[in-house]
Amino acid sequence: MRTDEFDYLLPPELIAQSPAPQRDHSRLLVLARKSGQIEHQRFPDLLEYLRPGDVLVMNDSRVIPARLRGRKPDTGGEIEMLLLEECAVNDWWVLLRPGKRVRPGTEILVENPAAKTLKVRAVVGEKNSEGHCRLQFSGVDNIVDSLHVLGEIPLPPYITRTANSSPVDDRERYQTIYAQAAGSVAAPTAGLHFTPLLLEQIRALGVRLHWVTLHVGLGTFAPVKAETLSQHTMHEERFSIGPEVAEAVMAAKREQRRVIGVGTTTVRVLESVAASNGGQVVGTTGRTRIFIHPPYDFRVVDALLTNFHLPKSTLLMLASAFAAPGEVRGCDLMLSAYAKAVRERYRFFSYGDAMLVL
Repeated sequence: MRTDEFDYLLPPELIAQSPAPQRDHSRLLVLARKSGQIEHQRFPDLLEYLRPGDVLVMNDSRVIPARLRGRKPDTGGEIEMLLLEECAVNDWWVLLRPGKRVRPGTEILVENPAAKTLKVRAVVGEKNSEGHCRLQFSGVDNIVDSLHVLGEIPLPPYITRTANSSPVDDRERYQTIYAQAAGSVAAPTAGLHFTPLLLEQIRALGVRLHWVTLHVGLGTFAPVKAETLSQHTMHEERFSIGPEVAEAVMAAKREQRRVIGVGTTTVRVLESVAASNGGQVVGTTGRTRIFIHPPYDFRVVDALLTNFHLPKSTLLMLASAFAAPGEVRGCDLMLSAYAKAVRERYRFFSYGDAMLVL
């Protein structure tokens, strides 16, 4: 398939710049993939579509304050650092902005918003083929332990913050309420809509709640640049799934109960593990480059709760594949649903509304 087939027009004002007043006050578009029927609901109405015995699987990765700001001591030039992956203590792959002219050996002084005595420096090491740089930090025992002071939550580039913006506590709202394992540079946004009360109500229905971990990387923001999907190189992300979660999922499959994936990241974990183990979900830790796009036969996930995704993104391609498993028509079905969401003035992307595909 061609990448352009996953393009669509979106009025800029529909890109959500802030979350709903309360987490579960977002809207919910429900798509029945067999009939193509669409219903417009509120997020708490999710309860109406769940059944006793369903297994609801969520991603518990926590977003780290991965954006640092600094300057070059010789020129005073400002530079932004986005932590991508830890190689060892104080040794990280990062994205630098501007970064094209930064050479190995360049020193960066990390700014300290708290104006404390902490003096952190970074030295640029090697660069890789993707243009990412390896930084060695000094002045702290472990930069991770100081991110709450030095770092900022790395909001997606389509969310802007200015001095005149409405106050939003992004450190709290750009994080699921069940986030545990630190490591993401972007939120698993389908989970942002849940509240403690709603999770209690879901449990009361007899739905089993389980969590996996996938640390969301920078690639989640990136549109596919290749002309065709077969030419695209998928980004790699770290994941883990516990044996008890794997067994709960496999028990549901044996007993013909539904496995509902909350977010494309959860789907990537479940389907990746199944693809590597003959259709079986097992407890494991690893990395995945799975690229799910039409046509794709899903082995595990029976329903998908997700947000509205960027044009030409791998997330939209996954959602399109789920709309019509094993067929290519899912792209048309998904874009038709998106067109209706635009007409109904749904809010799009990370802080936007949700979609349930059944």
